[in-house]
Amino acid sequence: MRGTAVAAIALTSLMVVSACAKDSGGGTTPTGSGSACEFSTPPTAPATSSTSAASGDKVDGSALKIGLAYDIGGRGDASFNDLAALGFDQAIKDMGVKKENTRELSAAPNEDEAAKQTRLRQLASEGFNPIVGVGFAYTESLKVVAPEFPNVKFGLVDSAVEGATNVTPLVFAEQEGAFLAGVVAAYQSKKCHVGFVGGVDIPLIQKFEAGYNQGARTAAPKVKIDKKYITPAGDFTGFQDPPKGQEAAKGLIDKGADVVYPAAGASGIGVFAAVKQAGVLAIGCDADQYNQPTLAANRDVIVASSLKRVDVAVYDFFHAAAANNLAALPKVFDLKVNGMGYATSGGKIDAKLQGILEGYKKDIVDGKIKVADTP
Repeated sequence: MRGTAVAAIALTSLMVVSACAKDSGGGTTPTGSGSACEFSTPPTAPATSSTSAASGDKVDGSALKIGLAYDIGGRGDASFNDLAALGFDQAIKDMGVKKENTRELSAAPNEDEAAKQTRLRQLASEGFNPIVGVGFAYTESLKVVAPEFPNVKFGLVDSAVEGATNVTPLVFAEQEGAFLAGVVAAYQSKKCHVGFVGGVDIPLIQKFEAGYNQGARTAAPKVKIDKKYITPAGDFTGFQDPPKGQEAAKGLIDKGADVVYPAAGASGIGVFAAVKQAGVLAIGCDADQYNQPTLAANRDVIVASSLKRVDVAVYDFFHAAAANNLAALPKVFDLKVNGMGYATSGGKIDAKLQGILEGYKKDIVDGKIKVADTP
């Protein structure tokens, strides 16, 4: 099952094949762009780094009608929703789903629960099955709608519905990918001062903050970290407001941060604009944002990206549902099952830092490093 997903997604530009290099030293020697930080001795890089791409069973989905309900931002957010779209598109292609048997619907900022319920109910009542709700915002709605359609298989990204046997949680260890982003930030900072921009101050985004902070401080214990959330809990416009993202990033840069990491959905577009204007650096989030067309004007400031493989989870869910084998899905999409990862597109990460990242990744996978999920 996992092999099928990895092999399929490898055809896309979001798949990362990480070069592997042995660490050529540790201690305080800087790498990358000449950081001012003093570094801990990093773990030794593994001898090889590879991703399994074993062939999985083909599934015939030509008779299926599959649906996708996006979170706010929808297709084109250059982040979370676009990854879901990628997995959706790949599943359609691989399983032979007819175009007329697919449907995508998007959420509006700060819409009420009735609108979400209506969207899910519309898909289910029109015969779409399986259906994925992209984002924890669909949790409360699925508590109501899923029991109304007991024969419909729902997948829910980033959350779970207790007691709903027809809702499969698709959850991630976001903090693990963010940890690696923190390591990159520490090594790339010339001032040993980095920043974090969160879209909305909620537990999900706090997981990114926690991992980022831990990664940066594990690599460089004296690194300075500033943060800014665009909106408080309850106001989800923080995921779709590039001007406010730009303002938040500018505030961090004005304080001295020279590497900024946004976990802010489409608001990250504004973060990258501020970073470009200031002549500093950024780390992408969720997708390989260096390769996102909507970010082409500012991509040269993106030195790496943490990957939250929503594409893999969505693809895997549709594949498993079509094969009537949802039990094959992992309980958590983490580094170990390639549900999280990192990208170094753009060639700004040298072989030494690549090896350091692989060493930290291996320690997380092996359980030697436990990444906190709260700041």
